[in-house]
Amino acid sequence: MKARGGIRLGIGAALCVAGFVLAKGTSAYRETTVAFDAGGCHLVTDIIDKGQDETQGSVVLLHGLSANKKIMEHLAQAFAEQNLRVFVPDLPGHGRTAGPFTFARAESCSESLVRELVARKVIEAPRTILAGHSMGGAIAIRVGARVDVAGVIAISPAPMRVAHGVPADMLPYTNPPALPPHTLATSAAFEPLGIRELTREMVADDPGGTSAYLFIPRATHVSVLFDPRVMRAAQDWAAKTLGLASSPVAVPPSAPLVGATLGLAGILLLAGPFVRETVGARNRQAANAPDAAAEFSIWRSLMEVALASLMAVIVLQFWNPFSFVRMYNGGYFASFLLMTGLGLLLVHRKAIQELTRARVATVVWAAFAALVLHLLVTGWSDATLTESWVSTARWARFPVFFVAALPYLLAEELLLGPNGTRPGWVQLVVALALRLAAFLVIVFGIFVLHSGAIMLILLALFLAVFFVFQRMGMSLVRRETGSVLAAAVFGAILLAGFCLVIFPVT
Repeated sequence: MKARGGIRLGIGAALCVAGFVLAKGTSAYRETTVAFDAGGCHLVTDIIDKGQDETQGSVVLLHGLSANKKIMEHLAQAFAEQNLRVFVPDLPGHGRTAGPFTFARAESCSESLVRELVARKVIEAPRTILAGHSMGGAIAIRVGARVDVAGVIAISPAPMRVAHGVPADMLPYTNPPALPPHTLATSAAFEPLGIRELTREMVADDPGGTSAYLFIPRATHVSVLFDPRVMRAAQDWAAKTLGLASSPVAVPPSAPLVGATLGLAGILLLAGPFVRETVGARNRQAANAPDAAAEFSIWRSLMEVALASLMAVIVLQFWNPFSFVRMYNGGYFASFLLMTGLGLLLVHRKAIQELTRARVATVVWAAFAALVLHLLVTGWSDATLTESWVSTARWARFPVFFVAALPYLLAEELLLGPNGTRPGWVQLVVALALRLAAFLVIVFGIFVLHSGAIMLILLALFLAVFFVFQRMGMSLVRRETGSVLAAAVFGAILLAGFCLVIFPVT
């Protein structure tokens, strides 16, 4: 066991070092960060080019919902390879730009930025491409219809009309304008919410005939941002629209992306030994104590979670106790967790006293381990792949998300039963099945009750990946400490930190 642990530590450390070298190597691009004040918006914006003062044109590149300018960097570098100067703002409530966020404000601030850049003669409208992804793609189309730019590149643009099962209350924008001239619209094979069909129809209905539609096989709504096929198509369209030389242009090197992934994998490999040494070495005796949790059938647990979740989404139709959180769909998610968790604990109230008994030091060390892991992962992501470092405004919401998540995770630990009654992988599958049951009820609330919690669908894949690793960490804490409360506190801190990163500030 010690040898295997040593190998794991060695591999994790090697991945972190290799990831850092690849991610932070010498860049071939000049990057400058400037804050533009335009139309009452203070947009923190990256300016990316090849370091040449004279360029062939400009691109204003807009990110999607719950994203930021950092995640658009790889695509921006593809345009920079054509000797174009790329302006990538953080839209309100995202990244480094303060809120409030609304879809309307994101659109108006984007248009104000373009007009301000033109007014300052920083860019020339006839030599400028508007580009964007998802929400940013829809904004690029809408702004491009009002500002006479050279062309538009909309990557998986958000839907703007009711069709293909997309209800009106899930549309970020309505009343789509006529497609601007020289628009390239792309969509991936695996798109949510009818985006692929709506994008194709939007181009087919273009009366000008100057636009084109591109379908990207074997791609997802997010992976298109890093797909060389999308980058080459965007480069070709920019060259055609701006009249650039048609010689082949290189796509940006993928080494920084590989490095970011390797470093994250290294941190996750080191997380297990770190948690084990932080919480386990001090609690060996507690871990060997009898587990007070009762054992429940899986089907009963699934039914209880589904019913408690259903009651929560029904109540949320009339009252959202955390609406004051002011994070887009964040207050809804926090209230859902709290109501569902309290409902489950109420059913099993007799077991709460036994389950929450724990040494204070055990809970404190579990909380410390979770906080360190959150800071390590978000710090690494902020430096390499996406600006996920939380701001003061976001940290102010941390107590709310922690308080909301704790009852749900305590109830989940209760429903999973005592440690050791099932193999670890079975315990993980059961826990994920319980969360899937809750998520399906949220989906019911979105499509049937029209709750408007659209972000929870858009972030489903990210939530699933996070839940796997969070749940593995919670199981490790409970196994090492024998404490349900310590495991729940550990998981609640990680979940609260994750919510701070993904929900835009409104």
